[in-house]
Amino acid sequence: MSGAGEAGKAGKAGGHRNLVGLGTQLRHVLDLVDADVVSVLADLGLPDYRARFSVVIRALATLGPVPIRDLGRAIRVTHSAASQTVAELSRRGLVDLRPGDDGRQRIVHLTARARAILPAIEAEWDATASAAAELDAELPFPLSELVPAIAAALERKPFRDRITTSAWAREHPSFTAALAAADRDRA
Repeated sequence: MSGAGEAGKAGKAGGHRNLVGLGTQLRHVLDLVDADVVSVLADLGLPDYRARFSVVIRALATLGPVPIRDLGRAIRVTHSAASQTVAELSRRGLVDLRPGDDGRQRIVHLTARARAILPAIEAEWDATASAAAELDAELPFPLSELVPAIAAALERKPFRDRITTSAWAREHPSFTAALAAADRDRA
């Protein structure tokens, strides 16, 4: 991926290729946030708890028992991502999986253990939301508006399409041809 923002400008200004791409920058920001959220959760008595569990546990507390597919839709992740997180939560005793009406679905239920830690999860969630709002006030573009806008733009036109139709790709037809051939091979 090519760079973005100041890092992208700095890389080109010096005549060197930018070594830090957009995806790396986004992962770095997420890693910084997640590490600090995890440390807060540990201080609240939840060591070895992952920040990504909270959205699932909170959704189940709100929605009640739901099939994994519906849970994924509710929290805006793929079925595969929801299934992997649910499997990990199940191994940790935070959710139970029960068969659905048709036998193919698996319905996710919170356990008593998950309900017991829900107040700490909610406290961290509220404190994090407050901290995020304060961070937004420091930024030239509030993340609370920017991130959903990015997601909506990528839903309208996926990043792959943006790559293949970029100015750089138009100047390099062999690149675009290779991607088109790969698309045909997958079809």
